[in-house]
Amino acid sequence: MRNALGIDIGGTKVAAGIINENGDLIQKEMIESDASDRENMFSQVCTCVENLLGHSSIPLADIHGIGVGVPGKVDTAKGMAIFQNNLPWSNFPVAERLQQRFSVDRISIDNDVYMAAYAEWKKAEMPQDSIFVYVTISTGISCSIIQNGEFIRGAGFAGELGLIPVVESEVAGKLERLEKVASGPVIARKAQELYNDDNLTTADVFDLFYKGESKAQKVVEQAAFSIAQGIYMLNSIIDPQKIVFGGSVAIYNPMLVELIKDKLRPYLLDEQKHIVRAIENCQLKNDQGIIGAGLRVFN
Repeated sequence: MRNALGIDIGGTKVAAGIINENGDLIQKEMIESDASDRENMFSQVCTCVENLLGHSSIPLADIHGIGVGVPGKVDTAKGMAIFQNNLPWSNFPVAERLQQRFSVDRISIDNDVYMAAYAEWKKAEMPQDSIFVYVTISTGISCSIIQNGEFIRGAGFAGELGLIPVVESEVAGKLERLEKVASGPVIARKAQELYNDDNLTTADVFDLFYKGESKAQKVVEQAAFSIAQGIYMLNSIIDPQKIVFGGSVAIYNPMLVELIKDKLRPYLLDEQKHIVRAIENCQLKNDQGIIGAGLRVFN
């Protein structure tokens, strides 16, 4: 069975793993990112890969290829990272540099959310012609859409669910972009204002929610209401067979998905209600980016 190397690159960490054709994660390494400049960042990626290979019984010669997930805009054909908010890699030739460093010809590069989506799509084992949507709730909010094993990319900016205008709460009528009212940092900021505590994190807010704190419950309920609106629009336009939630906020708080479904139900027509049963939390958790990147090598 062939093996590939998957790399998941972020602003705070780099993770690399060896994945076989079945999507099994054989071994994984992780290292902190160094976003101080482009070469330091690339050096950290290489160090992570070298650490992985140094601890593995599978030599580089037996690696079929390398898949790389990078935040932001990516030129998949040229293997370049074009733009990111959290990395110093403007127009950085990721594929070419990795080929030079590790002498591996087969390099696949894509947006990190797309890599995670691909892993979850493979795990779901859906009929090929089904429409699969992966939604990530983290620092931002976005989605990836797969049909017939291919991403629906549009002109290159498809899947920006966070840009959809929604009503912020069930009382106020003001429209805001979804990402500005329901992403992880916004959940923390709203709670900080309500509790008059600038040190509260998103994790703290959910801890308070689970304890029954009314202010935290209000913040989380409002976020779920806003996300449900975005999902309703998405569902009404493409009517997918499955929607899977990932990203740190959803992964660490699986009850959020149930809350979103509760907020969604009143708006659905009978013909749309099938989607409630098809909305799920992701299965691969934080390894999905590595696994998806590795699996893309075998395409």
